[in-house]
Amino acid sequence: MFSVGGQKSNMKEIEIFGANRFETFTKTRSGSRAVVINNGKMLLSHETGSGWWLIPGGGLEENESPEECCVREVEEETGYIVSPVLKFLKIYEFYEEYRYISHYYVCEVTGHGQMALTEAEKKRGLEPQWLPLNEAIDIFSCHQKYADISEEKRGSYLREYTALSEYIKLKIQPEQKII
Repeated sequence: MFSVGGQKSNMKEIEIFGANRFETFTKTRSGSRAVVINNGKMLLSHETGSGWWLIPGGGLEENESPEECCVREVEEETGYIVSPVLKFLKIYEFYEEYRYISHYYVCEVTGHGQMALTEAEKKRGLEPQWLPLNEAIDIFSCHQKYADISEEKRGSYLREYTALSEYIKLKIQPEQKII
């Protein structure tokens, strides 16, 4: 359903080093995130309490593949059922004693499911929102303004901006599909 410039795409790997990283990492956390575009708008998770935006996704559970994690997390956070079409990026981030590995997939919506927010996500006011792709890019492009406020927010926005910058380079032409 997607063409990637008429060619097979090679997945890119990128490393991001946080200002607070330790010399070596002792812990690893892996997760998956979904770039979902429908009619020019991108699906995002918005924490209404803090104003944070994120690309939907989260951590891998035991015996779960990155692709399975992607599908599960999107449904839990947004209520949409998605199908991964292309794994296009793996980002390695280094903060304090952690190495975070994020697998990014281009996904398409295939149906509606059931949101299943954690108590913490409910308290933060997590809700799905569709924004024009250029607005999402603008939000995440401001990552550096959080450098003196929150390394966590700066890092997450840098990660999402990096992912969207790589997504744009794919020149994906999705079919128009309305669910």
